[in-house]
Amino acid sequence: MLTFLRRILFSTAGKIIALLLLVVIAVAFALGDITNLSGGGGPSGGALVQVGNKKVTEQELQQRLKNALERARQQQPALDMTQFVAMGGFEQVLDDIVNGMVLEEYARDHGMAVSKAAIDGEIASAPAFADPLTGKFSQRNFEQILAREGITADQIRDDIRQGTLAQWVAGPTVGVVRGATYVPTELALPYASQLLERRKGSVGYVPISAIAPGAPPTDAELTAFYNRNRARYTMPERRVIRYALVRPAQFAEGAKATEAEIAAAYKQNAAQYAASTKRTLAQVIVADQNSANALAAKIKGGATLAAAAQGAGLQPSTIDNAEKQSFARASSPEIANAAFAAAQGVVVGPLRSPLGWHIVRVEKIEQVAGKTLDQVRGELATAITQRKEAEALTNLRGQIDTAIAGNATFDEAVADAKLKAETTQAIFGDGRTQEAAEAATPTPPDPVIAQIAKAGFAMETGDDAQIVPIDQDGSFALVKPERVIAAAPRPLAEIREAVVAGFIRDRQLQAARKAASAILADVGKGTPIADAMKKTGLTLPALQPLDAVRGQLAQAGMQIPPPVRLMFSMAAKKAKMTEAPNGGGYWVVWLDEITPGDARNDKALIAQTRGGLTQVIGAEYLEQFVAAARKSIGVKRDEAAIARVKAQLAGQSTGGN
Repeated sequence: MLTFLRRILFSTAGKIIALLLLVVIAVAFALGDITNLSGGGGPSGGALVQVGNKKVTEQELQQRLKNALERARQQQPALDMTQFVAMGGFEQVLDDIVNGMVLEEYARDHGMAVSKAAIDGEIASAPAFADPLTGKFSQRNFEQILAREGITADQIRDDIRQGTLAQWVAGPTVGVVRGATYVPTELALPYASQLLERRKGSVGYVPISAIAPGAPPTDAELTAFYNRNRARYTMPERRVIRYALVRPAQFAEGAKATEAEIAAAYKQNAAQYAASTKRTLAQVIVADQNSANALAAKIKGGATLAAAAQGAGLQPSTIDNAEKQSFARASSPEIANAAFAAAQGVVVGPLRSPLGWHIVRVEKIEQVAGKTLDQVRGELATAITQRKEAEALTNLRGQIDTAIAGNATFDEAVADAKLKAETTQAIFGDGRTQEAAEAATPTPPDPVIAQIAKAGFAMETGDDAQIVPIDQDGSFALVKPERVIAAAPRPLAEIREAVVAGFIRDRQLQAARKAASAILADVGKGTPIADAMKKTGLTLPALQPLDAVRGQLAQAGMQIPPPVRLMFSMAAKKAKMTEAPNGGGYWVVWLDEITPGDARNDKALIAQTRGGLTQVIGAEYLEQFVAAARKSIGVKRDEAAIARVKAQLAGQSTGGN
């Protein structure tokens, strides 16, 4: 969903560049989709952060965190606030808020101001506020959207004002990010040469499977392990959601086509079902009459229209299943009358139209028999029924929408619409139940429940019910979250077997780390890595060779194996260790040799490197600019209050935020 600057984009990278790029482009596109707007508002109560004379309150931060979580849930439906905070979302959102305020204050301090007319112009040109028929700004649509989203016109204007000021301030710096910085070849050459650097070594692996599991843990050991790893056994937030489905098929009985309706539809489309003649016509259009007469004479003399036209340097065209009215519109009524009066094989013309002189040959005539009412009764009945179902569904949706807008409760709206209210089990954000998620063979959630879950997780228990599209046939559901089950560790007694397995696996991992550390220490004393691995007394996989070029890391991205990545951060004739993914064990990497690269003769690589450095240098300029602006404006943080809010969010659901 696109948003105003009040709803800051969440980025796992956590870089200032993400905010500033958003700031510069926000005003350009944010008004294209004025949906799911948040309440924002001015500061109230104690401040977590103060930027100049403005404050960031706990209420505002929580609202923006909730908005960022909703955005992140579009990619990870089961994500909850606890996980979001653990991923670094809290710090990123807070930094984005502060940076936006800093840029606004910096602009004001340097005499920049945005006129009310300019702001109103942005609002007036927003597609979301336009009348769908006229395409022009609709005050009614504007007011309806504001009322639905619980925001004010002043809040929208504040967002546009902040975005515009930030754009003016950061615009020149963003120009640097887009390539305005010049990077000389002499600077790019060493970096390009590094991409050609080759490294060779070897890697040994100490898997946990090589470690004996040992004795089962005692109750005290198990409890201590469980308490240290509560996050590992925390179940994500679940919700119980009430809903009522509405599908076109629900209106099938009342929407059946009557004999009168079928007869009326047949009469209305009589021309469609009447007997008709369709022709295949070949034609060529000539610019002047003399050339057209000469060409027509050749065709009437026995030459094919295609051959005669090509001989004159013209391109003939063929019209399959030509109908008289459409052909008349493309040529002229006179030409159409002549073409449709001629017999098969006859050449008509030259006859003039605004396009030139037409020569037409009737290639084929097909008589299409008419259809009686009985012959088309079935298709007419189906079309009428579908239309009536769609109309009934649309009318009911309008009725429910009006009821909700009039403060009707979920139960009242369902009762008035004579629908059946249903309640989901406790489900995750992707629509799966706990049992389905933990099944030996996980199955995808029901698509309808997945849609309902997505909507239910974007709402709070105190929100009004919402209408959610379900299928392309117009089906929808009325959705209302009933209960939020906060993310919490599952009881030890309930998952004892899994915790025992985790304890043993952790014990094996620690032993694997100890063995890898011993290998590392022996290699550091001069022992060959293969011999050091044998000294452990464990049955380990054979030593594997490593051979790679640094440029491969950039090309493969995250697909590079960790040992290879580690090899490029080491000195030659040294060893390092790193943990394998998913706690599978430890790798010990030995780097044997480094062959420097030389890119002096690789102009393409140097040019590519220059482009990459341009982006890096531009981003650095941008980051330093914001840092300087923050220092100039002054940013005061209440670290204790910030830590308290973060701890609170990390241990609770989003339901009350």
